[in-house]
Amino acid sequence: MYRAITHNIEVTVEPFYLEDQSAPEEARYVWAYRVTIINHSEIPVQLRSRVWKITDAHGKTEEVRGPGVVGDQPFLKPGDSYQYSSGCPLTTPSGMMSGSYMMQDHSEGNENKGELFAITIPAFSLDLPGHKPVLN
Repeated sequence: MYRAITHNIEVTVEPFYLEDQSAPEEARYVWAYRVTIINHSEIPVQLRSRVWKITDAHGKTEEVRGPGVVGDQPFLKPGDSYQYSSGCPLTTPSGMMSGSYMMQDHSEGNENKGELFAITIPAFSLDLPGHKPVLN
């Protein structure tokens, strides 16, 4: 499991190789990952957007941006958590992902209400089980 804490908001990621959806003979390797976001801060926040950087074993990087996650823009009160799963195909047997979420402050009576701020998604590796990872 991979973990990062930014502005008292914790993000953990657990990747899984999906052998049944992969076809190595066709250079198709598929991973799922489960993300958990926990609001340890004292303010309510809402996840507004995401940026992912996906890098394959050849060093080719793709950037993916968009609103929310899996069609949702979760609202997290202090102490709340949110979990979702998604996936990533690669043409190489290893790679890595990292990124950030843009959060919005929803605290009442606070001068920062409405302010956007980024939190870190920890970098995590996508490795074919039993295969030595190679990243350039």
